[in-house]
Amino acid sequence: MSSKESMSDDYALSRVPAGARLPLWEVTLVRIGALTSLAQFMMGAAIGYGMTFWGAFWATMLGSVILEVVSFLIGVAGAREGLSTSLLTRWTGFGKYGSGILGLVIAIGCIGWFGIQNSVFAKGLDQALGGVLGFPLAATLTGLFVTFIVIFGFKWLSWTARIAVPGFMAVIAYGIYQVLKDHNIGELIASPPPGPALSIGVAATMVAGGYMIGAIITPDMSRYNRNGKDVLWMTLIATIIGEFGVNLIAVLMAHAVGSSDVLTIVMQTTGVLGAAIVVFATVKINDLNLYASSLGITNTIDSIFNRKVNRGLITLIIGIIGTVLSVLGILDKFVGFLVFLGIFVPPVGGIMIVDYFILKRDRKILDESRAKGELPKSCEAINPVTLVAWAVGSFSGYFIAIGIPSLNSLLIAGLVYYLGMKIFGTAIGRKNAEVDQTA
Repeated sequence: MSSKESMSDDYALSRVPAGARLPLWEVTLVRIGALTSLAQFMMGAAIGYGMTFWGAFWATMLGSVILEVVSFLIGVAGAREGLSTSLLTRWTGFGKYGSGILGLVIAIGCIGWFGIQNSVFAKGLDQALGGVLGFPLAATLTGLFVTFIVIFGFKWLSWTARIAVPGFMAVIAYGIYQVLKDHNIGELIASPPPGPALSIGVAATMVAGGYMIGAIITPDMSRYNRNGKDVLWMTLIATIIGEFGVNLIAVLMAHAVGSSDVLTIVMQTTGVLGAAIVVFATVKINDLNLYASSLGITNTIDSIFNRKVNRGLITLIIGIIGTVLSVLGILDKFVGFLVFLGIFVPPVGGIMIVDYFILKRDRKILDESRAKGELPKSCEAINPVTLVAWAVGSFSGYFIAIGIPSLNSLLIAGLVYYLGMKIFGTAIGRKNAEVDQTA
């Protein structure tokens, strides 16, 4: 395989070898790029509009701790095995075909958000240029631009993050200065919320639920980490900067302007730099949307149809599809569907954590194959207990109104899976229901 082919394939259906692992700072920068987004900034402003600074602080703390625990555990598994989320699930409870179904769910969700974010990117770019391009041409150019970046894999995501993350932070810093220069920080911290009261439970739900899917697909990034220690620092640093940093700055700005619409104010205050916020923020989050989608589709085709396809080619195809749908404006009508689809992903984290760290059903074959730098020769075809736990967790997240829906679905799915596997194992007379490796 040539170097270009290897780069575009990006170990989509194999382990990331030790020689291809990256320095801590490089993976961390990509992770920070995923968290320092416009959506994160707007969420922080919404929380600040309804809470005191310290109330928002503790809500952010609670939500961030939940995200950090989930991200770290699943991220460690990804780093140890060198596998993406969709591929790792083959040996963490889902089996070959269950993994293929999951890859498709992740892919559909991410490609949908890619198209929607591309619309935001294109509108911001077109406004910055005075409308000379027009939305259709701007959306085509921005969609193909991000697709080109993602075709060449994680390394190019890293290069993009080196430019986009500092650029985004610099523009935000300037906007913050413009908005806050006439306010006393101490007074803002002590001021009451400017809007209707928001409970700490609701606010923590917004924080944890807003990035839970990102936590589940942590292995897509952590497989490039060199060890578990790197995963800890990568997730922790990104959480501190992306959750605490962005959220609490947005909280202060909401108090300063007495509105939750601080992003518009920042953009108006910074002029052309305001449009740069949209560009920098959208590129670094949208390339990850497309990247996760390409990994999911590649795994699905291999799992269900036994066909190995190049991830770069898949990226080109789905990038073009997402771009076309974005130009047509179709995806903007499916935001509700994509949010609904999101409830099917958090339960996956509970099942993976229980299977990999507690039941350890496939750890032996994973360890043996990892020593050889290969994937296990076989895996379960599909695990019926997993499907039941996945369904119960998903419906729990949708119907249980108490607590944090995404966390509820994750915990309930993990518990149902653990008990189900114990019962199933007892019924068939095998410890932890060790299923024959048939696929």
